[in-house]
Amino acid sequence: MHKNGCLICGEELVYSNYEQEAECVFCHQKFKTHAICPHGHYVCDTCHAQKGIEVIKEICLHMKSRSSIKIIQKIMDSPYICMHGPEHHMMVVASLLTAYFHAGGDIDLSIAIDEAIERGKEVPGGVCGYWGCCGAAISAGIFLSIILHTSPLSHESWGLSNQLTGQCLQRIGEVGGPRCCKRDSFIAIETTIHFVEEHFHIKMQKEKISCHYRQNNRQCLGTRCPFFQK
Repeated sequence: MHKNGCLICGEELVYSNYEQEAECVFCHQKFKTHAICPHGHYVCDTCHAQKGIEVIKEICLHMKSRSSIKIIQKIMDSPYICMHGPEHHMMVVASLLTAYFHAGGDIDLSIAIDEAIERGKEVPGGVCGYWGCCGAAISAGIFLSIILHTSPLSHESWGLSNQLTGQCLQRIGEVGGPRCCKRDSFIAIETTIHFVEEHFHIKMQKEKISCHYRQNNRQCLGTRCPFFQK
């Protein structure tokens, strides 16, 4: 499995402004997609994230840490996690839930992780470009909605969940594109750590982040990235 580009051959994916139909090389189901390999390969979001979900659950249910950055980097370092992909929409929320729990947050971690993965699965790959709403920021909003038991009919927590997502999007947008799932995940987590401490006085561990994934990112921003390691 290639960590960047097409999972099958490693070629850079071609992104179109319009959807086209493609058949997943693994499950053989047909889907509408904006992204396809120039050689015709296509892997659906479910198959793309399948092994990664197992890694997320294993690490988050066994790693006892207040640092969501250390947790998500442990996940990112797995050979089953690609440079980019929809699994990041589950990794952010799962890492935050784990650190929140070990920092004293009142949640059933196992149930919360399962819920996080189910909600994160609903956020497709490529939404950062096609929806103008990065999945890492949405994942942070999912985290807050889970710990606050927020629903569409909630009052204060409804507003707080949207405020957090908005703050994450603001910071991600200020850095600019092209996308990097690692960079955007780090930004969303940093923003959430500060938000939770400010509003709920629960202190998850803060870390100085130095990214070591740029060799796998053909579109790395270099010194424009706040986590660039020279």
